[in-house]
Amino acid sequence: MGKVDFGGVVKDVCLAYLPGIAVGEYAVVHAGFAISRLDEAAALETLRTFAAMESPNEEPL
Repeated sequence: MGKVDFGGVVKDVCLAYLPGIAVGEYAVVHAGFAISRLDEAAALETLRTFAAMESPNEEPL
């Protein structure tokens, strides 16, 4: 188990599928399980996409 920061909300997540993940790395989390590791570029692009979906009338970052 580990703590994951979801943009300021910290939750406990099962890390059994990613035993080598380290502090500062990015992961896809589903239903309380970290299921895939992302590199920083992919993670930031995903976060930008989510932000654009939340505010579709605003200019992208």
